[in-house]
Amino acid sequence: MKLGFVSAILDGWTFEEMIDTAAALGYRCVEVACWPAGKAERRYAGVSHIDVDSLDDAKAEAILSYCKKNGVSISALAYYPNPLDGDPDRQKATVAHLQKVIKASHQLGVNLVTSFIGRDQHKTVEENLALVETVWPPILALAEELGVRIAIENCPMLFDRDQWPGGQNLMTTPALWRKVFAALPSKNLGLNYDPSHFVWQQIDYIAPLYAFRDKIFHVHCKDIKLYADQLNQHGVMAYPLTYMSPKLPGLGDVDWGKYVSALTDIGYDGFACIEVEDKAFEGTREKVLDALRLSKRYMEQFVV
Repeated sequence: MKLGFVSAILDGWTFEEMIDTAAALGYRCVEVACWPAGKAERRYAGVSHIDVDSLDDAKAEAILSYCKKNGVSISALAYYPNPLDGDPDRQKATVAHLQKVIKASHQLGVNLVTSFIGRDQHKTVEENLALVETVWPPILALAEELGVRIAIENCPMLFDRDQWPGGQNLMTTPALWRKVFAALPSKNLGLNYDPSHFVWQQIDYIAPLYAFRDKIFHVHCKDIKLYADQLNQHGVMAYPLTYMSPKLPGLGDVDWGKYVSALTDIGYDGFACIEVEDKAFEGTREKVLDALRLSKRYMEQFVV
């Protein structure tokens, strides 16, 4: 496995500064944020270290050359929007940008995109499964044509009232994975596996690694801390952020030895990217760098 990080945490850094940072800290790869340029629509989104709208052959060559010079590879191009957004205009714009990211991933020779399947938060699971069968086939057709794989993260995108009641990503559980994979039987559609999202959903985060071993294209290293006192007061029907908080690896409830052990069991030897969303490490550039230093130091017990 190759240890890296999701570049969205380096909002405000240029691509070169981001790669320089990865190299200086000894990371082997980065999952590069590729949102449309502009203001972030939520925390850790809206960051664009590669502008896919303006990418041409010369810029692609310069990006790859800079990565090679610094000994840092690109694990995937990252864009985590809501392709099933209930607003038709937003949905159309999201899908159009996702297709640009797919093309850019092919142009750069990365051939992997990390994303969400999306969800209309006001519709039922069954209605969203029908939307999946309408919206996603053209996206996957493009990915298949270009040889690009798409890895869907298992984040429910349900944290607070803004995503209530259903959340903004349908592929959140093993049962729903099976339904989506049955509806979209493409070898190019797989998973970006993040154990933290199963911890707060109170799902076994080890067993699915074995069950879906052939669908795991990319993995995240993010921890989560559950607050039992708050869970006992508010219950699982509360806004999830009421009883949990994302943390750096080693500062939450994930057993990283068991997690990485299972990955080695199934023969996973791809990219493992730390995703920093710990609010205790926000506010200054030095705190962000501390988060990356501490996370790497901890995860190097298991992944180098």
